[in-house]
Amino acid sequence: MYQSNEEVMQMADTVGRTTARHITAQDAAGLVASGMWLDFGFGICQPDEFDSALGARAHELNGVKIRSCITLRPRAHHEADPTGEHILSLNWHFSGYDRRQHDAGRCNYLPLNLGEWPDLYRRFVDRVDIAIFQVCPKDENGFYNFSAAASYHRALVDKARMVILEVNPSLPYCHGKENSVHESEVDFIIDGDGRSAAELPDAITTDVDQAIARLIAAEIKDGDCLQIGIGGLPNAVCRAVAQAGVKDLGINTEMMVEGLMELVKAGAATGSRKQVDVGKAVYAFAIGSRELYSYIDRNPAFETRAVDYTNLPHFVARNDNVVAVNSTGQMDLQGQAASESSGHRHFSGTGGQLGFVRAAYQSNGGRAFLCMPSTHEKNGVRKSRVVLDFPGGTVVTVPRTDVMYAVTEYGIVCLKGKAVAERAKAMISIAHPDFREDLEREAHNKGLIPRAFH
Repeated sequence: MYQSNEEVMQMADTVGRTTARHITAQDAAGLVASGMWLDFGFGICQPDEFDSALGARAHELNGVKIRSCITLRPRAHHEADPTGEHILSLNWHFSGYDRRQHDAGRCNYLPLNLGEWPDLYRRFVDRVDIAIFQVCPKDENGFYNFSAAASYHRALVDKARMVILEVNPSLPYCHGKENSVHESEVDFIIDGDGRSAAELPDAITTDVDQAIARLIAAEIKDGDCLQIGIGGLPNAVCRAVAQAGVKDLGINTEMMVEGLMELVKAGAATGSRKQVDVGKAVYAFAIGSRELYSYIDRNPAFETRAVDYTNLPHFVARNDNVVAVNSTGQMDLQGQAASESSGHRHFSGTGGQLGFVRAAYQSNGGRAFLCMPSTHEKNGVRKSRVVLDFPGGTVVTVPRTDVMYAVTEYGIVCLKGKAVAERAKAMISIAHPDFREDLEREAHNKGLIPRAFH
């Protein structure tokens, strides 16, 4: 017989955490009661066996909410509850799968500057009834490694009333301070299915991506400290940098991506000129290929840290020459960047983009590049990504006051210190030539460029 919410929480509060009990996934799912707040953790460490068992119980429950971030495999609780009537997901940053669940009404977005994540749990998240996520097997000292998902898991353990770990020996073991939880802090242990960590296929790199990458690579100098975002374009930048022969690069990034791994393997990113964490490639989480997971597994050249350490500007800017390279979806003529939604349709998240733009500004010699192809196609119609203004409801990810460099395949422009008219002229100069005339006319009509401005 399944227990009530009050009974489960009383058990968690009174029994305490001395020796974690080993139970089945089905027994663990039986601890979930209607109205509970669960947390599935991040990326490759979201639970699989527990989720399957929870899916089998979905129709017995009501009002259950699950926080998570970047789901990489289909979730059984969604398949069992296609309307989201019994279990609703709330997500800190969307993967393609999460986006589809959002469009279907089964998922909602949690706005977040990623560097604030641990503090957000400690100060503002009201409830975590059960935290359940995957970890590496216990070591000889009783610690379970968080694998490539340090992100906010330490703060999650501290917040949760009950902690359940799903052990997966196939996860990469990742070196890093506070990247583990001791068995004395855990209530229950369940066995995972041993599947390899979920992979994220390398995004297709286009000719336009490569053109943009070459422009940015030409701006990278020996000893720069890199942050690279997600997607085909940032990875193309890493490959262009490798081909340019730049050396002694540092890495302090949110997400460890294939391109950064390749720079380390090639000897281009040694971290020797960093002011902090010298010789280490520092990251908050990793998502990618089996090759990436294998390379960071027990590799002392890589160090994973909580996302406040990797992302908050005052930490990041301790290194000189921080270079942040991220993709955006649209930019308007005043320099605002919309990277997470178009209109009211949400498709990703704020992530660390704003934080790293600000960190690069604070860093001595730092630069931040926001990149995008000049056009995209929608329903067979080509449209400009440089726009007069955004569709109603579009979320601005990086305000115009923060944007430093904007990049398309047609060039790089600096917007810092520029008047609105100068910004509009600069943005039009990197728009696709087919749209420049219309953009110029609209800018004059709306008063962004005064008649007397030349």
